[in-house]
Amino acid sequence: MNLRFRRSGLDFSRRRRKVNKTLAKEVGTWIGEIAIAVLFALVLVYFVGYRTDVVGSSMLGTLAEGDEVLVNRFVYKLTQPKTNDIVVFFPNGNEKSHLYIKRVIGVPGDTVQIKNGTVYVNGKVFDEKIEAASIEHAELAEDEIEVGEDEFFVLGDNRNNSEDSRYANIGNVKKEYIMGKAWFIVSPLKDFGFVK
Repeated sequence: MNLRFRRSGLDFSRRRRKVNKTLAKEVGTWIGEIAIAVLFALVLVYFVGYRTDVVGSSMLGTLAEGDEVLVNRFVYKLTQPKTNDIVVFFPNGNEKSHLYIKRVIGVPGDTVQIKNGTVYVNGKVFDEKIEAASIEHAELAEDEIEVGEDEFFVLGDNRNNSEDSRYANIGNVKKEYIMGKAWFIVSPLKDFGFVK
C-alpha cells in the first residue's frame, strides 16, 4: 500500500521562470547598436559638426560666398596642416571675428616669396592644386617670408581679392588659431560634396 502525503497550506517555493534567451539576445543587440549610434553621433557633432559660412569671394573657384561648410576639427589634433589643405581659422586668434578660410601654401620651415605674380616656396614655383591667376600685389611676400614653427602661410584661391598672409593684419597663421580643415560643402545643394 502506497501512501502519498500531500502538502497542505501555502507554498513559498519559487517557480523558476524560463527566460527567452533569443529575445534577451535581440534586446541586448538593439541596446548595443543604439549605444554605438549615439556615440558615433556625439563624436561626429563634436569633431566634425561645426559648420561655418564662407564670407567674401577670396576662395572663388573652390568656395563661393554663402557656401555652408563643415569643419573637421579632429584632423589637426593628429596631424599638421599640409600644403594645399583648406584651413578655417580666426585671424590673429580673434574669436570675435568671422572665420577665415584659406589654402595652406607654406608650412613650418618653408620660405615663401611672390615674384612676377608667381608663388615660390623654398625657391621653387609652388605646385598649385588649383588654376590661380597671376598675383598683382605681392605685399609682404615681395621679400622672402620665413614660416616659423607652428605657423602657416595661407592664400585665398582668388589671389587678387583675398586678405591673407601677404598682409600684416593676417600674416603667418599660428596653428593654435586654426579651428580645423574645411572638408564638406552642405549648402547650396548644387555644390554638395567634399571640398577639393
